[in-house]
Amino acid sequence: MCSTMKRILRATLFEKPTNFSVLQRFSFATDAELLDLFLPKVPVYDKELVVDGKKNIREKEQQAKEKKKDIIIKCHRPEFNHYRNQKYDKFKAIPFASKGWFHSKSIGDHFSIRIFSEDYDINNHFWDENVDDFNALKLDDLLIQALERVGFSRPTKIQADSIPVILSGKNTLIAAETGCGKTLAYLIPVIQQILKWKQASSSERQPNTPLAIVISPSRELAAQIGKVANELSHHLPFSSHVVIGGRTKQKMLHPEFKNVDLLVATLGALSKLTSTGIYNVAEVKHLILDESDTLLDDSFNELLLRYLKRFKIRYAPGHSIDRFGCQLILASATFPSNVDNLLSDFVEPGSLKKVTSKHLHRFLPHIPQTFYRIGPTQKATKILQIGKQAVKNKEPTMIFSRGCKSSTSDWISLMLNENDVPTLHLNGEMPILLRKGKFDQFRYKEFMILSCTDIVSRGMDTKHVKHVVNYDFPLYMADYIHRCGRTGRCGSSLDCRVTNFVSGKREVELVNKIEMAVRTMDVLPNVNANITRIIDNRIIKKGDNR
Repeated sequence: MCSTMKRILRATLFEKPTNFSVLQRFSFATDAELLDLFLPKVPVYDKELVVDGKKNIREKEQQAKEKKKDIIIKCHRPEFNHYRNQKYDKFKAIPFASKGWFHSKSIGDHFSIRIFSEDYDINNHFWDENVDDFNALKLDDLLIQALERVGFSRPTKIQADSIPVILSGKNTLIAAETGCGKTLAYLIPVIQQILKWKQASSSERQPNTPLAIVISPSRELAAQIGKVANELSHHLPFSSHVVIGGRTKQKMLHPEFKNVDLLVATLGALSKLTSTGIYNVAEVKHLILDESDTLLDDSFNELLLRYLKRFKIRYAPGHSIDRFGCQLILASATFPSNVDNLLSDFVEPGSLKKVTSKHLHRFLPHIPQTFYRIGPTQKATKILQIGKQAVKNKEPTMIFSRGCKSSTSDWISLMLNENDVPTLHLNGEMPILLRKGKFDQFRYKEFMILSCTDIVSRGMDTKHVKHVVNYDFPLYMADYIHRCGRTGRCGSSLDCRVTNFVSGKREVELVNKIEMAVRTMDVLPNVNANITRIIDNRIIKKGDNR
């Protein structure tokens, strides 16, 4: 190499200015080509060997975000988080956040469950994309027009599955999650059958002789079902009437007689009015038990089973089907696994055609829930915070306390009102008219907060409710499912949620079962409530009679 070239290279290597005029004698076309000769080249490899640190950090952050999106159970202690599609070793115990909640040191712990993501469309939970309208269910045009006039143009999934079965005449059990449209699932086919029975009949029925009866466990639910039936009766040639408890003696002394095709009633009042001959059930073709799990528990069981003996139900034990017999329909959001045993004296065990939802007895996936391990003395402060937030954001909120005649609901209302949080209270000790008035005030958003007991936890249409708070966490799984079902219903907004206060030992036991069911993607266990005790007592009695 010549001395000139060595000098240029030495200047380049030690980053000294280079006199490019020295290179004039060399054959370079431009200064750019000359610079290209001496500037260091980055080696090119088939695979990149050097990882960009910033790029690596960005990728990790993105992975963390994606992982965060897939959290199903988000815990105060992250080591107990549960992610979508996470599997557990079947030979090891499954770790879960609420396992240690029996100890007082766990107070302050919490976790939340969100199965569906925030952008999930709640309508996908209730509607069947394959069924666009009621025409596909072979309903009469007159009935379809009436449904459209009252605002129903498309059947929900449970309606699309139930209506053909009921129209076929089979005894039917409808079991599906809360708020999915079970009331219309049985009312629509029954009304269609009533219209056909009336056309086929050549003789006039006596007053107070219905063709169909709907029995409800609560006065509020009976009034709600009657309202739906009454709206349809304005557009169709059938009549409906509601009978509820309260002043029953006056109704027996001064009975009202009218032509009625569909009767909606509470069990106690209906039983008394039937026994005194004011209502004649000889012509009943359809008997519906709404919230039938409640009617079958120990609150109503004895009275219900005694009343059912008045009806000649299809597929009665030891008899063949009688097409002129009474069709039995049961509907509820929770159902005991041993319902066949309870009805074995009236219906053949295998005669009930069961129409169920895939979400039955499962954690409601579209409603995020938070569980707080909290001490009894901390509840008041927490509920006051929630109440102030509900009023500020105009967020309809239901606060549940335990029992049907508990004074806790009254105390919560009093405490919130004293702290400038307008609140209604409602429990089973109130007269029916007062209860109805308070619930209507809440329904029409005159008040944002309703402190209540389980008297309004079943069947009520509360699609405007955005937040449910279990101030007293329930002791039975069925009560938990029904309470949570007061929000996130068909037609509800997307920002619904449930907050749970957990303090007692039995409450922790139930939370353990709920969390474990979500982690294992299983059904919620033991939804029989106190029905198991009824079965046990019946078995004991049968054993004593032998």
